[in-house]
Amino acid sequence: MPPSLPTPATRTPLDPFLSQKLRFWSLMAMVLLIYVHAYNLHPRYLQPFTPVQEPLSAGTWLQYFLANGVLRFRIPILFAISGYLFARHEGTAPHAQRVKRRLRTLGLPFLLWSLIWLGVLWVLEQFPVTKQAVVDAEISPFWPRQLLSQYSVGELVQRWLLVPVPFQLWFLRSLLVCNLAYPWLRTAIVRRPAIYFSVAALLWFFMVPLPLVEGDGLLFFGLGVWLAVRNQDVLTRPRWVRLWLLGGLWLGSAALKTWLAFHVGPPFSLPVALTMLALHRVGEISGMLVAWFGLNGLVRGCMARGWFRWLTGFSFMIYVLHVPFVNYATELVLRYGRPLPHLHVLTYLLLPLLVIIVSVGVGALLRWAVPGVYAVLTGGRGLATS
Repeated sequence: MPPSLPTPATRTPLDPFLSQKLRFWSLMAMVLLIYVHAYNLHPRYLQPFTPVQEPLSAGTWLQYFLANGVLRFRIPILFAISGYLFARHEGTAPHAQRVKRRLRTLGLPFLLWSLIWLGVLWVLEQFPVTKQAVVDAEISPFWPRQLLSQYSVGELVQRWLLVPVPFQLWFLRSLLVCNLAYPWLRTAIVRRPAIYFSVAALLWFFMVPLPLVEGDGLLFFGLGVWLAVRNQDVLTRPRWVRLWLLGGLWLGSAALKTWLAFHVGPPFSLPVALTMLALHRVGEISGMLVAWFGLNGLVRGCMARGWFRWLTGFSFMIYVLHVPFVNYATELVLRYGRPLPHLHVLTYLLLPLLVIIVSVGVGALLRWAVPGVYAVLTGGRGLATS
């Protein structure tokens, strides 16, 4: 018989420290997400095998090392957390009722924030300075057409429903699909785990495009489900997890990939691209394991502080506001701050802090002034004040 979770009446509450870790990494993953999306070298669009067309310097090396190396574990850990919690709450309500709730907490915020950002983008296009920033950012999927005024009606609908201006919303879409398909995913994970994870790992590793869902979601959401269904201890470090070795793989893979990005190409050969892709995947896995099992002291230290616990309530606001805010702001800073030395690296390091401050400020204001609106926009997240 496949493993089953305890019933709601017999299920033990989350371990207090595990609850703290989940909150900590939900916030930190969003912060790291900003530092990935704040990357301002050329080409801007990051793939695991993206080269660098900028001169090598300490600043350009650091940007690539962080944004396309060390920090890339943030999406896998978010999917794993989401899968673990969704599976752990199995049985609290019928699946249809849980799906209805997820449509409200994932689907509705997706639609609303995509629409809100379309409105903001329209406003930005009315002023020459900000309009130029929109063009310079080049984050429209209809390149080289960057402006809403250049889209057809069908493309505007696509921009709302499928390829939103805040492109990070793909995570909500993928997570919603995983939630909808949970009964079938759970059955496959429990009954044929070797087959499920082999297929999911191949789709993830080779970045195979799937409609409405990505390999990251299938693999790491599935991992979270597997851990919950089997009631695995996720706090005690397994004996096979050697932190010094994994730490070396994490930092070493990022450093080697960074070296390749500066010293090989363009154009890249297939062997080089596959090597960089493999290094990228090694970094994601090793980084996630080191972060989860090796940084408990950091978790305890941060979560012991009231101001940090308060910040964790605004993880979702940071998530939905940081793109395209950071992209357009980056272009403005780089255009008008040219006389400043080390402008690119300073922008990369400091601008995300401003984005966090603004996002938290907007979230705190909305939660205080219109808590009902805030609840709808966040899917009910972050309503507690501590």
